Amino acid sequence: MADFEPLKPSNTGWLIADVVADTAAFGWARTVTDPALLAMLTDPQWQPYVVFPAEFAAPERVITDMPPSSASVSSSDGQAGKRPLFVLLDGTWSEACKMFRKSPYLNHLPVLSLQPEQLSRYRLRRSSRDHHFCTSEVAALCLALVGELHAAQTLEAYLDVFTHHYLQAKQQLPVDIQDVTHQRLQDLRLTGPVATRTVV
Repeated sequence: MADFEPLKPSNTGWLIADVVADTAAFGWARTVTDPALLAMLTDPQWQPYVVFPAEFAAPERVITDMPPSSASVSSSDGQAGKRPLFVLLDGTWSEACKMFRKSPYLNHLPVLSLQPEQLSRYRLRRSSRDHHFCTSEVAALCLALVGELHAAQTLEAYLDVFTHHYLQAKQQLPVDIQDVTHQRLQDLRLTGPVATRTVV
């Protein structure tokens, strides 16, 4: 997470931890790296993937798809049984680019370049590009990619509820907790388990 990202009321990274049981968050600094993050990236149970657009990485690092599995996913080097570890860079677009370029401990990892068919629904910060997604949208796409569809749908619904609350509060309007958006999230919470994939 970029320096001030956790303090921003429009941040969606924290929504992931409410839906995905195995979630870790680390502050980013150019000159200091959290030892716990380095330990996680080298833990043999995980296959880390940096989630970032393909045009910013060397072609040999880029993958665009993964086989769905609820138990394990083969890593890019053919090792079966490793669980995917999605590394998400949480910040503004310029901050995320800086984190990607200036984190040497990520340079050897495969880069997962998502190819979403839909446009972003995030409305709390402006972006000049429709294909830029907020952190929780990226996490939902990753979860769907590995077959965690219920968790992906729950995270999408949670973002819709969060967005509604944020915008209503900004305009000093009441929140209707009985509306379709809230009902969808409630239905998803009652009908399935949370995911166990880790998102960083």
